[in-house]
Amino acid sequence: MKQIEKEIINRDLLIVGSGPSGLSAALYAGRAELNPLVLTGMTLHGQASITDTIENYPGFPDGIGGAELGQLFQTQAERFGAEILMDQAIGVDLTKVPLQVETYSNLYQAKALIISTGAAHRKLQIPGEMELTGRGVSYCGTCDGWFFKGKDIVVVGGGDSALEEGLFLTRFANSVTIIHRRDELRAGAILKNRAFKNPKIKFIWDTVVTEIIGDNAVNAVKLLNVKTNQEEVHETEGVFIFIGHKPNSNLFKEQLELDKEGYIKINSFMETNIRGVFAAGEVADPNFRQVVTSAGMGAAAAIQATRYLEQNELI
Repeated sequence: MKQIEKEIINRDLLIVGSGPSGLSAALYAGRAELNPLVLTGMTLHGQASITDTIENYPGFPDGIGGAELGQLFQTQAERFGAEILMDQAIGVDLTKVPLQVETYSNLYQAKALIISTGAAHRKLQIPGEMELTGRGVSYCGTCDGWFFKGKDIVVVGGGDSALEEGLFLTRFANSVTIIHRRDELRAGAILKNRAFKNPKIKFIWDTVVTEIIGDNAVNAVKLLNVKTNQEEVHETEGVFIFIGHKPNSNLFKEQLELDKEGYIKINSFMETNIRGVFAAGEVADPNFRQVVTSAGMGAAAAIQATRYLEQNELI
């Protein structure tokens, strides 16, 4: 089969990823009249867009829906000339100038690149998880909660995401049992208090899920107490997994310096080990992983990218 030659498109600044960091970078780059192009990837507006309510983003004292906030980010960036394109990066060549990013549709060449590809949900990597995903196993309460009306479900995890999603799921489920491998939650105080006070939420401590059981749908999980080594089968109709994220950095691992967890290494100016390549947001942030910090990193990356282009007389 003859390979179709892709169109080559040249830009001063290319942004890969459309979450809070990518769209904040697009806003700042647009105001600098760089006419940035944002390649959204498969998740428009990033992981934050599937959060039901974001209560800790400044300026919204009553909270705001993740999808709504993402759309506001995009509208503001577009107002200053950013172009948002629904396309997925599938290959990069950062070894030469101009930098190259290949998508399913085109081949882009850019003088500067901001990587804001975010992070993806971590998996338990246990029997039944992959087979029953979409049939009772989920990583998004906001997306799938409605399908579990009146059912007894479990949430795996003990951080902010687990409690935020667990509390949201109580709107639909008959009961939500939170399974945590430790005897103390890692979530913030406000979320912990809400969870402890919610009559629909129960806890199983010091326990991990070792198998998800079911033929065509989830009907139980196999549990192991990490202190006593006691095993038991817990009946449930849904398993929601919130055990953290892993950075979406595979596309760059042969060309950029990564840490042992796969996060892109950057300095305080959002610069990677390659000149003209910057990274922002959760793909380069193993510590904070908040919408507000990602947005700030995106703004900083755009400012520094602008300086790089100006100082090297590339614009």
